[in-house]
Amino acid sequence: MRTAWNAALWLLVAAVFVCVLFADFLSLPFGGYASQRFILVGLLGLVVVFSLTVLVYRYGWPLVRYVWPVALIAGGFILLALPFGEASYNWAEPGMYGAFFLGFVLSGCLPRSDEQRRYSVVVLVGVAAVTAAFYGGATITVYMFALSDQVANMSNFIPWGFVNIRYWSHTATWLLPLLPLAVLIGPLKDERLWRFFVALGAALWWWVEFLSTSRGSMLGIAFGVILAAVLIGRPVLPWLRVFLRYLAYGVLAWLLLSVIIPSIFLDEVSMRSLKSDSSGRMPLFLEAWRMSLENFPFGLGPQSWLTHEVLTEEYQQSRKFGHPHNMYLMWAAEYGWLLIGALMLFVGQAVRLFWQRRAEVRVAGGGELALSLAAFTASVSAALLHAGVSAVFMAPGSMLIGFLVLSVFWALITPDLLPATQKRRTGKRFVAAAIVALVMGISCFYWLSEVSAYHESMEDDLEFYYEEVPAGTLPRFWFHGNFPRHPSQMPL
Repeated sequence: MRTAWNAALWLLVAAVFVCVLFADFLSLPFGGYASQRFILVGLLGLVVVFSLTVLVYRYGWPLVRYVWPVALIAGGFILLALPFGEASYNWAEPGMYGAFFLGFVLSGCLPRSDEQRRYSVVVLVGVAAVTAAFYGGATITVYMFALSDQVANMSNFIPWGFVNIRYWSHTATWLLPLLPLAVLIGPLKDERLWRFFVALGAALWWWVEFLSTSRGSMLGIAFGVILAAVLIGRPVLPWLRVFLRYLAYGVLAWLLLSVIIPSIFLDEVSMRSLKSDSSGRMPLFLEAWRMSLENFPFGLGPQSWLTHEVLTEEYQQSRKFGHPHNMYLMWAAEYGWLLIGALMLFVGQAVRLFWQRRAEVRVAGGGELALSLAAFTASVSAALLHAGVSAVFMAPGSMLIGFLVLSVFWALITPDLLPATQKRRTGKRFVAAAIVALVMGISCFYWLSEVSAYHESMEDDLEFYYEEVPAGTLPRFWFHGNFPRHPSQMPL
């Protein structure tokens, strides 16, 4: 049985990474963006129903003391959307966010031993290293074709496979702190070929990171790495040394591939430059802030960013996007500061659990648990900071990768929920688990049907939108994310 579960875990993680990084090579039925969204909501529904059923049967009521903060968040998304229940496709996004937070916490509670937690780390990091390296190799192929066509600005073609260059940077934020872990743990950690393979993939990802000039990603990773090093201390040094080595390899790759080789083969070299301004985000932040105060502390409703009357002159004159490029202000604007309060309670629980685990690894003097905790702490912290300036928790690819990373992070910081001498499972607990499975299954089925209906209506709106609404593509829940929108722009 354990072998079957392990194989299923490898298959699931590999499938998620492949559909995110290699969507261009797959014949996905609805296109990359929409198919990734369907995969995301399907995965979330499956994980929530399965994990909650297993945990209720395993632990019963004591489970509540460990999950009540995230239950407040999941319930908050749903309850704060209730006053707007008559709005079109009102439940797609709150259902997704509620299932996302609840799902990674519940799945993180499933491992019952350090050995199971270690195995989940090995699976995720191993798959991440392999797929990242293959993506890097394919990027070199794209690079060679662009070079042979005398393309001066490589950022027009690299990174590839994502509908937006920033959506690639979300994925890089999650993955770059984890890649050093692939040569520090696992059965292949002492194999020279494996270490070279991982280093090559990491160098190429750092090269693309510099090529994309994503300030949010770079600052997020720097913040996450420094935070992990400061909080955990000396036990993280092996991971930190490998991280810095890969960063140096990335700098060398950038000099070779973006400066030296193009200077030899091209008449001119063009590169994206780092900007010092807000890239038009400040009017979006101010608009979202004003929205959050309009119906304080309840918010203006799901997707009201797309449908509300503009409140500030700066936003009226600025470029429009499907979201305000700040997840926290978007949630405050649409779901209110009550939800942000619940989120802060949840963060407080995570900090407390992390601090307990940190004390354990420091007493133990390091080891694989300390290295894993450092890498995943850096990854999660980087993504949380990056989410303050980008749609890290909106883009489906980023949410898929982030869900796996957060699940393993939660497993690393979560203690055993009950002592080994827990009471035998009773028939009452079996009945409770069955009821939970039935209720959650029906709820997820309704939510998935809402998502499907939303997709069909969005597709029907495309022709009118492109002919009558000169707003361009604004990705949000769907790639055509400006639907539904303000009533003045909707067909009669």
